[in-house]
Amino acid sequence: MRDLKDLVKDGIEEAFALRYHRNHKSQVAKILRAREARFGKPDRRLFKHAESYAIEVLGDRRYAPWLWVYAAMAGTFKEGWIPDNYYGRVVVPRINGLYGKASHLKLMAGFAFGSSLFPDVAYAVNGLLLGPERTPIGPAEIRSRLFGDSDRAVFKLDTSRQGKGVVFLSSDGFDAKRVASLGNGVFQSWIRQHPFFAAFTAGSVATLRLTTAVDDLGSVSLRACYLRLGRHADTHVQSKSHVRVPVDPKTGALSPEGWLTSWLPVTGHPDSKVAFAGLVVPSYAACADAVLNLHRRVPFVRCVGWDVTVAEDGAVRLMEWNGDHNDIKFSEATQGPCFADLGWETLWRPDSPRPRAPMADDAGKGNPCTTSAPFRRSSAIQ
Repeated sequence: MRDLKDLVKDGIEEAFALRYHRNHKSQVAKILRAREARFGKPDRRLFKHAESYAIEVLGDRRYAPWLWVYAAMAGTFKEGWIPDNYYGRVVVPRINGLYGKASHLKLMAGFAFGSSLFPDVAYAVNGLLLGPERTPIGPAEIRSRLFGDSDRAVFKLDTSRQGKGVVFLSSDGFDAKRVASLGNGVFQSWIRQHPFFAAFTAGSVATLRLTTAVDDLGSVSLRACYLRLGRHADTHVQSKSHVRVPVDPKTGALSPEGWLTSWLPVTGHPDSKVAFAGLVVPSYAACADAVLNLHRRVPFVRCVGWDVTVAEDGAVRLMEWNGDHNDIKFSEATQGPCFADLGWETLWRPDSPRPRAPMADDAGKGNPCTTSAPFRRSSAIQ
């Protein structure tokens, strides 16, 4: 007989799961309402297919809602899609674990990568001010490093996510210790973005979100990419207001359509009116090579979302890396399935092996988007 401690633990876990899935379903409901108002009711047969797939392949009906969004946007159902709540609940703990959470600690970028592509100048950690070599430095040295080329700089808290926890600094009246009192984080130099991005909106630095993954053979491949643009009133790109544009992972070409936070399409930036069609991200091959090379240094974090931009001189700059619950839902909806060859759909099973490696013919293709196994409905759901 199970003791009271185990029963309480299970009860807490189930309460957390209920809230987690309810929050995801609420996001989906809002998206579907907005799309229905614009495009009318979607084909309900797609939704039934999604629910069957969620039950039989992913093990739980609660993974159906994001599949509804993907199907509504694609106008069809594609086997191999990974719902966002399944990714966070099942996949991330199995393939990234605690090692992925290290990406929340800004100092760890220096430990893990030691790359000059990050604009990190100094760190505030547990009351200390540290340089890139992770040795203590004084406020005056931080000031000279931060404002050597610009009178502006940025401080990002360890807890910064979705554009929150970002503090903009000015050389006028700068006080490193006061900034550090906000919490642990990183001081970063100011990035002057490439004119390609500034044409959309000059007030915030645009970022490319590139998603890379590692198969069981240790091979790293680029799986998806999209461009994140701020609005004219934004000082930096934020999830609550950004415009996302799918980017061809192989060529860097922008999709003719971008998407608002309502998940409704636009053909150009809603403020500057610059159209997306026919444009190609500058230095895109260098951006892709950079994240692939960096991911090879931490292959044990099996899926990473990289926030990259291109400076005005064409140089690649790495702004963030995310090895925890990095966003895959937008890429799955617009470019996916992006991970269908990795066997993630089996990870929910208690006896599941580690995700299988791709077939030899698929190795190194970068975004295979193939289905690992055909889906068959059982007679009970037909």
